[in-house]
Amino acid sequence: MLAPISKVNASAATLTKNRTEDSVVPASGMCVTCVDGCIGMCEIGKSAYRGHEVIYPQPFGVITSAGEKQYPVDYSHFNIMGTAVGAHGIEPDSNKAVFPAVNLEVRIGRDQGIRFRYPWIISGIGSTNVAKNNWEGLAIGSALSGTGLTIGENVAGMDPEAVIEDGRVVDTADLKRRVQLYKDHQRDGWGAIIVQANVEDTMLGVQEYAIEKLGVETVELKWGQGAKDIGGEVKISDLRKAQLLHDRGYVVLPNPRDPRVIDDFQRGGFKEFERHSRVGMVSEESFAKRVEELRRAGAKYVFLKTGAYRPADLARAIVFASRYGIDLLTVDAAGGGTGMSPWRMMNEWGVPPVELHSLLYAYAKRLADKGQVVPPLAVGGGFTFEDQIFKGLAMGAPFVKMVGMARGPIAAAMVGKTIGRAIEAREVPVYVQRFGDSIDEIFVTSGALRRELGDREFEKLPAGAIGLYTYYERLAQGLRQLMAGSRKFSLEYMARDDLACLTREASEISGIQYITDVDQGIVERILDG
Repeated sequence: MLAPISKVNASAATLTKNRTEDSVVPASGMCVTCVDGCIGMCEIGKSAYRGHEVIYPQPFGVITSAGEKQYPVDYSHFNIMGTAVGAHGIEPDSNKAVFPAVNLEVRIGRDQGIRFRYPWIISGIGSTNVAKNNWEGLAIGSALSGTGLTIGENVAGMDPEAVIEDGRVVDTADLKRRVQLYKDHQRDGWGAIIVQANVEDTMLGVQEYAIEKLGVETVELKWGQGAKDIGGEVKISDLRKAQLLHDRGYVVLPNPRDPRVIDDFQRGGFKEFERHSRVGMVSEESFAKRVEELRRAGAKYVFLKTGAYRPADLARAIVFASRYGIDLLTVDAAGGGTGMSPWRMMNEWGVPPVELHSLLYAYAKRLADKGQVVPPLAVGGGFTFEDQIFKGLAMGAPFVKMVGMARGPIAAAMVGKTIGRAIEAREVPVYVQRFGDSIDEIFVTSGALRRELGDREFEKLPAGAIGLYTYYERLAQGLRQLMAGSRKFSLEYMARDDLACLTREASEISGIQYITDVDQGIVERILDG
């Protein structure tokens, strides 16, 4: 068994490093020889002059970040099982059971009215600059792909142009733009735009506004996420905006209305304020009340997202979701992140993916065995490629319908945007130039998209959207190949025995068979003739 491995005192995420990089004390992360006179390149040293700023990944606004701790068990400890026999969901004919025939469509919701072309969803991107600055690509790419996109917490509250009357949102600029970008590019009813809410959003009536004024049908209650155990946070470099957010009820540190703090800021003593959200206080009574309020307000579908909390909270989440008819429960495991979660917390807090998703399956099965309704489930925790998506779906089959992603799609949208700018500037890097120097030559999906949309609409697409669409196309083809190899031609046929464990510990945690124990009974019958 491998022990968990943490990088304690130096990381690219905090822009720190050890002076003696090859000689570090494992327990403390300090250089073996800490020398008087060092300028403080490590996290301890940087904390000596920047203090609480070093809690967070940097530079804020242009990065996404996720934990780098190595857990004892992860999804690489499972392999996908293929077979040479039969087919599920299609006629067992070699001319028909080809991988492009695999159906990846998902339907969820109490009336099965939410339709996704692919079994994944962006499960919450909120008020961080990295989300705002890439929203065109994320929204349009998701809509064109027919997948789900969740607008995360604090978007309305962070909007300087939002109009708030009597403590309630009555108009916005940013939230309105985010919703409309998706809806304007949605095709044939595929996909969904979801508006999430935390404590402050709920107080401001953001979801009611989204339903009534923006035509949003799907909303999500948020208990938390896998990246952190506290509310969301961002950094603010503008005094007036910090004061505005303070006046709107956010926790802003230090107090931007304090004259002494204002003086410190203006003389350059610090350069950024921190805006924090409150932690929620979950109870069944308040949960039931809020679900009913949203339905009365006109929400057609209500989701719940929870994080990597202790097992009792996971049990509460799935039981409450079952009792009150939640249309999708997303369970996000430790180590994830898209924005400014505290770095140490991101690495050292919460239940890791394999363990959390194994518990989720066990709890869902227990409810199902008692005849209770199990809501559609989605799992999150660092999924980026088709093999991981397959494993996440199979681990929780038949209850898990989708995986949640964020960093992968953001990266694809950012790269697409960067290439688009390089094309406009006629400065395409050599690494990319080998494919061409235009959108049509570089993005492999351009031909199909141009035919589907027509020249006029295609020419309007931001390169970030094409980047996300193309990344999704790769995931879809890769997932179809893996499913066809397991002879599963529709998601409903995926099962836990499509996986096998490579370590006994992974088997013990997940309940999935060790690789040499797979098919034991069938093998004996074959060998015995």
